[in-house]
Amino acid sequence: MTTDPTQNLVSTQWLAEHFNSPDVVVVDASWHLPPTGRNGHDEFLAEHIPGALFFDIDDLSDTASDLPHMLPSPEKFASRMRKMGVGDGKRVVAYDTLGLFSAARAWWMFRVMGHDDVALLDGGLAKWKSEERPLEDGPSRPRQERHFTARLQTMKVRDGGDVAKASADGSPQIVDARAAERFAGDAPEPRPGLRSGHIPGSRNLPFTELLNGDGTVRTPDEIRIAFESAGIDLSRPVITSCGSGVTAAVLTLGLELLGHHRNSLYDGSWTDWGGDTSRPLETGPTA
Repeated sequence: MTTDPTQNLVSTQWLAEHFNSPDVVVVDASWHLPPTGRNGHDEFLAEHIPGALFFDIDDLSDTASDLPHMLPSPEKFASRMRKMGVGDGKRVVAYDTLGLFSAARAWWMFRVMGHDDVALLDGGLAKWKSEERPLEDGPSRPRQERHFTARLQTMKVRDGGDVAKASADGSPQIVDARAAERFAGDAPEPRPGLRSGHIPGSRNLPFTELLNGDGTVRTPDEIRIAFESAGIDLSRPVITSCGSGVTAAVLTLGLELLGHHRNSLYDGSWTDWGGDTSRPLETGPTA
């Protein structure tokens, strides 16, 4: 995998050599599903990569929405980044505690806001720790405020109406990153009261299928095979989805690593679709 941070992934070795560079900003975007009882910020305070900032997915959201961690306005995102010291011209490297889970959401958010100089730490904090690299605890070190320009890339985001159209006519294709049991409706959703099943016509590719056992990203050839085995035609546009717009970004990453740029992410994902009883659903595996 590449070690160029403008090309989506960096290695732990690259970051070990660059995390003190003035043009590099490291963000910890750890987030956990509600039933786990884990708290990303508490874990950040206990240990993180030196100099990292905490990127709070729930706080950096449209808090007026009933849906969890929906994209904020460009103005809000720019304001928060400026106060954090993340500015134009900075190379952002995002990671999380699990290897690759929620950090992809932060990576996608930066890209949606027009900041393409962002990469993911391959293997995340788990790999960093396994190599006995340095850690620190406590709150983020203060950084000088920097100007951040946010330009919303609207074609990278889809809402329920867009997805309903895609579900009806099959273009773009919809691929769901949830576990097979949740996609089929055989396992309950982690959010109480949410219907089980999937968007009609969607395909299932659990995001874990793009990862190795240590949380690093699989090779492009393996990623291509995973998408094609899930029934996705990589010559056509794709909408990624999941439970609430977090792990869908792992599939988005996979597509970008394949050079497939005609992709977008359903921001509300199953929490939006499954929570709306007027929307149709299907159960069982992909037909």
